[in-house]
Amino acid sequence: MVDFFLTVGQVEQIYTVVDFYTYIKGLEYLICLLLFAIFPIFYRYIHGGNNKNKS
Repeated sequence: MVDFFLTVGQVEQIYTVVDFYTYIKGLEYLICLLLFAIFPIFYRYIHGGNNKNKS
């Protein structure tokens, strides 16, 4: 797991289209996980997480 986090930011030379597709797919999965984690927090922030001011 530590090796994964050390190699995330490194730029690698990609030789084939399959390697490129695999690399891009991995980045898309990380972006989706990030958005799925952030969206509920943002939604709660926008709609006021507490009900003190509502009647």
